[in-house]
Amino acid sequence: QVQLVESGGGLVQSGGSLRLSCTTSESIFSFNAMAWYRQASGKQREWVAHSISIGRANYSNYAEFGKGRFTISRDNAMNTVYLQMNSLKPEDTAVYYCAARKSGEVEFDYWGQGTQVTVSS
Repeated sequence: QVQLVESGGGLVQSGGSLRLSCTTSESIFSFNAMAWYRQASGKQREWVAHSISIGRANYSNYAEFGKGRFTISRDNAMNTVYLQMNSLKPEDTAVYYCAARKSGEVEFDYWGQGTQVTVSS
């Protein structure tokens, strides 16, 4: 059974930075896409960023609110995907989830348990 384990959340002041990690229980090459989502209290889950593998290349994209502040990256040797978040704002407060999708699948079928990010003003 595929497991995704997130870490790196915490409490940070506005303007600060955090780096979230997501480690997969099997080779990251098993997945053709990795993504981060978030869900703030009382709100729907929203997409944050994704990294799609096509051949040897990875292509990243970001939600508008994350452009210029968030960076998704991978360490294939560690089976880990990261989300570097800079210039954090109170509105970034949410539970952040890692998700993975295998080749041939349409949806992100594999999810982590989430890690809380709280940004104080």
